[in-house]
Amino acid sequence: MDAFTLIVVVILAIVAFVILLYFIPINLWITAVFSGVKVGLFELVFMRIRKVPPGIIVRELITSNKAGLKVTTSDLETHFLAGGNVPNVIRALISADKANIGLGFQQATAIDLAGRDVFEAVQISVNPKVITTPKVAAVAADGIQLIAVARVTVRANIQQLVGGAGEDTILARVGEGIVTSIGSAETHKEVLENPDKISKLVLERGLDAGTAFEILSIDIADVDVGTNIGAKLQTDQASADLKVAEAKAEERRAMAVALEQEMKAKAQEARAKVIEAEADVPKAMAEAFRSGNLGIMDYYRMQNIDADTKMRDSISGEGQTGKSSSEK
Repeated sequence: MDAFTLIVVVILAIVAFVILLYFIPINLWITAVFSGVKVGLFELVFMRIRKVPPGIIVRELITSNKAGLKVTTSDLETHFLAGGNVPNVIRALISADKANIGLGFQQATAIDLAGRDVFEAVQISVNPKVITTPKVAAVAADGIQLIAVARVTVRANIQQLVGGAGEDTILARVGEGIVTSIGSAETHKEVLENPDKISKLVLERGLDAGTAFEILSIDIADVDVGTNIGAKLQTDQASADLKVAEAKAEERRAMAVALEQEMKAKAQEARAKVIEAEADVPKAMAEAFRSGNLGIMDYYRMQNIDADTKMRDSISGEGQTGKSSSEK
């Protein structure tokens, strides 16, 4: 056998040994045996075939066994294949057991698969969490706006973690309660003098029903005075009434202008008819001459009467003018 063939054989042997160690994790099996955990060597091989990391399963199995929890490799492997976080579940079970919180493996895996952090939930159950609400604006009965900020102390309700509402629901309900409490106050001064009255009224509403948390306390951290909403609404209403009145006045003015234009049109029509009638008078007189119904003497008499009438009108006008001048 030449040197090249020997090198190839050695390399193949090393690769085969590495593959064998990968599929048969002897070191993990030895660690499990010395830790008092019963795990078969072929069981670890099957984990590799099912694409389950044996290191995570064995490590968490050893941890749970040392903590006195009864968990099997099949349980951990099933939860991993379902997409769960095995280390987080084991930590949550150990923490719950040390804190005397009733949390079983099935319930912990259900909470984890529901998308909630089961370990964080156990921590919040032991050490309550404080949630600060955003600024909540409400208006008292006297029209003054108040802006309040509350701190809500909650504790996780393990039994409601699956299917229960989250923090957003708690914040929304607390905000609604604050708005209702401030709105029922007769004056804003009443709220400023007794801010704890808001927290008492909100707590009595049972806002944690159907949620994954239990509300322990609601404390009003800050209350600020906002704008005078009542006065602003009255100002807006007065402005709107003024615009309505201006619109109605403009409508009446337009109607008056239209009526005036209509009267002028009628007057012009009447004058046109008078001019048309006056234009027919000479024609009628000429026809009367031709038919013999009007003589020349009759025509001169009519001219004299018309001249006398114009003279009297002229004299009468001058007399009125002179009278007016003397009165001045």
